[in-house]
Parts: sequence; C-alpha cells; structure tokens
Amino acid sequence: MPTSKVQFKNTSGNTISGRLDLPEHAAHTFAIFAHCFTCSKDSLAASRVAKGLMERGIGVLRIDFTGLGESDGEFGSTSFETNLLDLQDAADWLEDNHAPAELLIGHSLGGAAVIGVADRLPKVKAIVTIGAPADPAHVQHLFDSKLDEINTHGSAEVSLGGRSFRIGKKLVDDLATQNPKETIANLGRPLLIFHSPIDQIVAIENAAQIYEWAKHPKSFISLDQADHLLNKKRDADFVAGIIKAYAERTVLDDAVKRL
Repeated sequence: MPTSKVQFKNTSGNTISGRLDLPEHAAHTFAIFAHCFTCSKDSLAASRVAKGLMERGIGVLRIDFTGLGESDGEFGSTSFETNLLDLQDAADWLEDNHAPAELLIGHSLGGAAVIGVADRLPKVKAIVTIGAPADPAHVQHLFDSKLDEINTHGSAEVSLGGRSFRIGKKLVDDLATQNPKETIANLGRPLLIFHSPIDQIVAIENAAQIYEWAKHPKSFISLDQADHLLNKKRDADFVAGIIKAYAERTVLDDAVKRL
C-alpha cells in the first residue's frame, strides 16, 4: 500500500508538493484532501485519514498549499483564492495521471476550501468537511491584533501554534469578499459534515451554520470527544471508516459497490 511523493506546477508556476496514497489493489475512487490553515499534507489529520481511506480502497491525494510544507512560494503572498487554485491544479494532475477526483475532503479551513472550489470541479460527486468554519473569514481571529499593521504595511508577522507566519493583506481582502451562505447553498452535491462538540478552535456552532445553509442531501456526524486536530488515531480512523461508507452511497456506482 504505497505512499508516493508527487510534484506539479500550479497556475502561478510554483511547484506544489503532495503525497498520493494508493491502495494495494485498484482504487475504488479518488479523493483530494485539503489541510488546515498553516498546516501541511503531513499533519496528523491529513496523513491518518488519508491512510485510513487508502486501507479501505480509496486513493487520496493530499497537497501542501502554496508557501506551506514542501511547496514553493511565499505564504505571505497567498490568499483563500490561491488555495482554491491549488486544489484545481491538484484535480487536474490527478485526472491526468490517474483518474478524476470524485470526493473532496477538507479539514478546518481546508473544509471551507473544498466547499469553495466544488463548483469548479464538476466531476466531484461529494464533499466532506472536518471541523470546518462556516465562513472562511473565521481564521481572521487568529491575527486580529495584527490587522492594523497588515492594512498599513501590507503584511505582518504572526505567531500561530508556536510558529511564525507572514500574513498578507491579499488574504485579508480575499476573506472579506467571500459569500459562504450562497456558496454552501449552491453546492449541488451531497455534503458530509464532521465536527466535535468540544472543538476549541472552530466551535460546533459552525457545523450547525453549514448544515442550515446547505441543501439536502446533507449529513452531520458528531466527533464526540475528539479535538480539532484529530490528535487521537482512533478519531481519524473513525472518520475514514465513515467516509468510506459515505462514498459507497454517494460516489461509487453499483458495479463498484459489489466488489
């Protein structure tokens, strides 16, 4: 059950780094996993959920967004839109080299990103969010104290999780233009929402708001006792198992279901 490194050029010419988790036998379907804000493709949530899906016959491409992890580019020059473009480029690479992505999975801000990019990827059949904010602008609370500096000087250094990141005005301006209520309402695909009632980073009310705005078919699964980052392996394995069952109902055709 190999995991291989992949690289491709994105729309801006930066090299995007990813990992492709392939099942031992032919994949039933393929998914793209979008990581959380300032995280990477190798975060515990991304790697454990991807490997759990791989063990269940689903191929998963997880990438580092521009300026994060092993991908090229300056994080301070990125925005929510550049995340969406990276996901589009990842979908193009996956289709060119393996098969179209039929499932999008996003953790935290990555959940908002997979919702935001869905209308650009017509071959995607279902969307999954894990601990996602209803509004991408939710992440702005992480650097509220630096907003004046960002608006005045174009960027500011921000400490997040003990690490330093440069946040640019491009991100702040882009977040202000989002219309999440309309985007979620027009998703047009089955939506599965995972969220923990004790999430201390993105409160459970966000899941309720996403569910309210979304149209059926929509589903909610409570990650009881899980933290935001899915630090417990059993929580990530539970998510992978539910996603596999969900994919069988929303993505896989009858012939594949009988395998």
